Amino acid sequence: MTTPGAPGLLTGTVDDVLRRTAHRVPDSPALHYRDRSWTYAALDAAVSTAAAHLRTAHGLTEGDRVATYGHNSDAYLIAYLGCARAGLVHVPVNQNLTGGDLAHLLGQSGSSLVLADPDLAARVPEGFPVLPLRDAPGSFLDALATPVPYASDSDPLAPVQLLYTSGTTADPKGAIMTHRALVHEYASAVEALDLAGTDRPVHALPLYHSAQTHVFLLPYLAVGAENTLLDGPDADRLFDLVEAGRADSFFAPPTVWIGIANHPGFATRTLDGLRKAYYGASVMPVPVLERLRARLPSLAFYNCFGQSEIGPLATVLRPEEHEGRMDSCGRPVRHVEARIVDEQGEEVPDGTAGEIAYRSPQLCLGYWGVDDPDLFADGWFRSGDLAVRDAEGYFTIVDRVKDVINSGGVLVASRQVEDALYTHPAVAEAAVIGLPDERWIEAVTAVVVRRDPSLTEDQLRSYARERLAHFKAPKRVVFVDALPRNASGKILKRELRDRLTE
Repeated sequence: MTTPGAPGLLTGTVDDVLRRTAHRVPDSPALHYRDRSWTYAALDAAVSTAAAHLRTAHGLTEGDRVATYGHNSDAYLIAYLGCARAGLVHVPVNQNLTGGDLAHLLGQSGSSLVLADPDLAARVPEGFPVLPLRDAPGSFLDALATPVPYASDSDPLAPVQLLYTSGTTADPKGAIMTHRALVHEYASAVEALDLAGTDRPVHALPLYHSAQTHVFLLPYLAVGAENTLLDGPDADRLFDLVEAGRADSFFAPPTVWIGIANHPGFATRTLDGLRKAYYGASVMPVPVLERLRARLPSLAFYNCFGQSEIGPLATVLRPEEHEGRMDSCGRPVRHVEARIVDEQGEEVPDGTAGEIAYRSPQLCLGYWGVDDPDLFADGWFRSGDLAVRDAEGYFTIVDRVKDVINSGGVLVASRQVEDALYTHPAVAEAAVIGLPDERWIEAVTAVVVRRDPSLTEDQLRSYARERLAHFKAPKRVVFVDALPRNASGKILKRELRDRLTE
């Protein structure tokens, strides 16, 4: 049985997605990583071998958690799909976590085994069994050399992954994702993002992050595309692949697209072969999007929006929908219902700001180890995002609820201030936060990375006052060399607030 709107995707298990494609196009190229390439048949065989190895060599049983603590690699992908086929629960770990943060995630998830890249293995706390993921004798990747068959008996309703939230405002929580939830999300992504087997996508965001894995890599494997996996975002490498005809679609958060737009090669390289540009994970400044579109007018841009708990794709703004609404995140994808509610959970009229709430088969079951009976008490999940819906059903994000600034009793959306600052030619990056203030309750504060070091605080504040209401203009501007962000590109505003209030 297939999911409506996405031929070839089953309402079965995550590993079925690859298995079906391997049956359909076994000899087609599936994945390139560094000097290794996999056909669909070879990749599927490696997943079966991985499943057998995890269950037999390591004595794991159905439902055990297996953490993957590594950088981007083919081994990382095979570990995830091997867990899915073996009935295990995969726990992707941010490779930047160390110390207490890493110990908390491994302990809270109850991981029975940690697959770790050799350069990260020493960070794993004592008490957690570690198997080298790759590039070491006896590694997980080495164990795949001799194929071993393994028939999946996973339950579509069973958990397949604990998808930990990014933790930008609180300790990360593990969203319990089932096979059924993720397969529905893959179907939504294929349809809404026009993913096709003839595409040549490049994947550069960390695979522990839900957007890269669940919105792009797995859905692209579902349609039989030829995928290239990079160690990380690298503008020069992307430009080389595009010019060589090996890449025509690319996903990145706004911070990476900003870097691409500012890269000297962006103005000079031959990039007409890039056909599809996807952005998401955080809000794209409209001035940056306008600059990108002006340079590559035939490039189709898609805005992807959502959050970990919904797999994570919830809404999409398609290329033909950008005109006149470039600040919108689009309309809900096939398997998602969305509405705007007030603090009591009641739906508000179109044009009224409120919190987005979701109802969907893509949603998580809840949070691992957290007893929260009210999470879906009324069938709807409260997202924490403040937004407005228009009469045509398009959603526009105003801000994260926790990032709205109370300035003198008036609520200010940080995004609107950031968009104004990005129009200044000397501003490379900007983040707007509220800092405690005796007069204003919270003072609107702009933290800025300059493109031109001669730009002064007074100049930028005057520029902002010409474009914003007086209560929205920054009361203070702080210049920094770089903005703190997590590996998925989200700016860590909590860290900025903590740093500037010390």
